[in-house]
Amino acid sequence: MPGILRASVTLRSDGSDPQARPRVPLTAVEPERHARGGIVVLHESREFTDALIELMGALAAEGWLAVAPHLFHREPAHSDAEVFGQNLFDDFDATFDWLVDRGIYPDCVGVLGFDDAGSAAMLVATNRPVGAVVSVSAHGIVHKLADDTPTLVEAAPALKAPWLALYGADDPRTPPAHVDLLREAVAHAEVATNIVSYAGLAHRADEPPVPEPGAADDDPLVIAILDAQRRIFNWFDANLR
Repeated sequence: MPGILRASVTLRSDGSDPQARPRVPLTAVEPERHARGGIVVLHESREFTDALIELMGALAAEGWLAVAPHLFHREPAHSDAEVFGQNLFDDFDATFDWLVDRGIYPDCVGVLGFDDAGSAAMLVATNRPVGAVVSVSAHGIVHKLADDTPTLVEAAPALKAPWLALYGADDPRTPPAHVDLLREAVAHAEVATNIVSYAGLAHRADEPPVPEPGAADDDPLVIAILDAQRRIFNWFDANLR
């Protein structure tokens, strides 16, 4: 796997002494060649799992500098705090600046988020000048995840970056009727959007149940896994140029 880098970056200036401003811890995976762009990975996990590092490694193998801010660095270990609000945007901005400082052009920065952090990624795409965004199993389509956070249906027309959303059609938190409402809402956005639902999947399209040993290549579960991965990588390939 390409090299793993641990770092931290100071939050953007608020007029205070830089030495006194909080720092955001980062974990990054660098490509072996010159980076073609950067991907900010937003995630809900308080720990960096093997699966997350493997995903970042796969992005790096495609030439992206993949970096994940530790979104819960302000919270105690067992906090159930969400990833929304000003803290999210502060941490994203610091991570974005870290990429730009390393020579990544702003329009070559992508965002990838999962579950509630997938919702956060979509909200970033309505507020920040990024090149492309992918949300996997983004919740909060018609019901707010936090008091100061819009629903995805409300936020959709304000999208400023191409947005891909992947859903499991059988996920009870994102029923098909809600996803259909989201499709109608993103039709009013001024950027490219695509919402894909995978039949038979009860949760994230990138992490469905493990196929049975010996499953054929035409098994629907295998097809869904491969298609979700392909769409994520192709979205960034097509929009971060």
